[in-house]
Amino acid sequence: MTELSTQLLPLGFRYGATTAGLKASGRPDLAMIVADASASAAAMFTANQVVAAPLVIDKQHLTATGGKVRAVVVNAGNANCANGEPGLEAARSVCEAAAKLLNCSAEEIFPASTGIIGVLLPAEKIVAALPTIKIGRHPDYFSALAQAILTTDTIEKTAFARFEQNGKMVHIAAACKGSGMIHPRLVPHATMLVYILTDADITPRVLNGYLQGAVNKSFNRISVDGDTSTNDTVLLLASGASGVTIDAGNADFAQALEQVTISLARQIVGDGEGISHVIELLIEGAASDEDALLVAKSIAHSPLVKTAWAGCDPNWGRLMAAVGYSNAKLRPEAIAIYFGELEICRDGGRSPLFDMEKAHEYLQQDEYSIRIDLKVGTGSCRFWTTDLTVEYIHINADYST
Repeated sequence: MTELSTQLLPLGFRYGATTAGLKASGRPDLAMIVADASASAAAMFTANQVVAAPLVIDKQHLTATGGKVRAVVVNAGNANCANGEPGLEAARSVCEAAAKLLNCSAEEIFPASTGIIGVLLPAEKIVAALPTIKIGRHPDYFSALAQAILTTDTIEKTAFARFEQNGKMVHIAAACKGSGMIHPRLVPHATMLVYILTDADITPRVLNGYLQGAVNKSFNRISVDGDTSTNDTVLLLASGASGVTIDAGNADFAQALEQVTISLARQIVGDGEGISHVIELLIEGAASDEDALLVAKSIAHSPLVKTAWAGCDPNWGRLMAAVGYSNAKLRPEAIAIYFGELEICRDGGRSPLFDMEKAHEYLQQDEYSIRIDLKVGTGSCRFWTTDLTVEYIHINADYST
């Protein structure tokens, strides 16, 4: 793993964090990302119809500025969701305070929140703490940002990529949080928050195309518990400070961005609440890619399947059942299932090669893959998920108390 250095961080951004008193633990809970000048922005938000106040404000601000952001202000410890007009006013007051500090318009501020739902955000604590945030470009400041946005996460989550274009280096750096309430369904208009920064010069319209492509191969392909948060947000900012202009169709940028988003997505699954196994689902032979995704989600959201994984139980019949109710086009008599290279199911029934002991041993690994061939068409999907353990129940049974 490459040690974080200034050379990995994009030009044109600074970061910082502090303690505002929102987390009961007393740990840092307020962070900022500041662009030296207004950056191009593209964002994707939750498909949940119950939407947190900052997301409402974010959409308004991106529209008002034509996709420009000067600073991100994100707090942990309170989701500022289901608070009605007072929640919106709290988000607006944070934006106004940040804008005053940076001498920019309030519409250039991108607020975000994560934490418990239904508790009014104490905006006065954030407003009071904002002037105390020390921001800088040193890696320690970036790490402080990554730490401050965590809630039930056990580790900070970051990813980096860079490539050369026309003799100049383009950088991408990202930080995110997410551990529980993870089944992102992001649309272009405990929680997952993702902040991706690049020093490429890209217009908001082009940036949006790149973001949608990367998200659909990463964050929209993971699930811990099947719950879609009210606050899920992915924000991509481009400062232009590298002097490298990126237009649509740049394969190097698309590949680097996808590398970063897949890394973060896998880190989120790997830090899922109470998990003991990470499972890569490889669905192939579906009638379409959409059908393959239906099958993957059906399996990933089955409590029966997930608890079997927790016990390393090779109960492949539960997989068959989940495939069957996925609403995907099927030929049940043709389905094949593999645990890694072990053939478990052939022609819709128990494989003559099925070895219970070897299958059980295979499922004891921390990470493994399950491949399912529907033998209907050419559609496919790669999806990452987890098991469901008693520890997950303990974490979420008393989250608010």
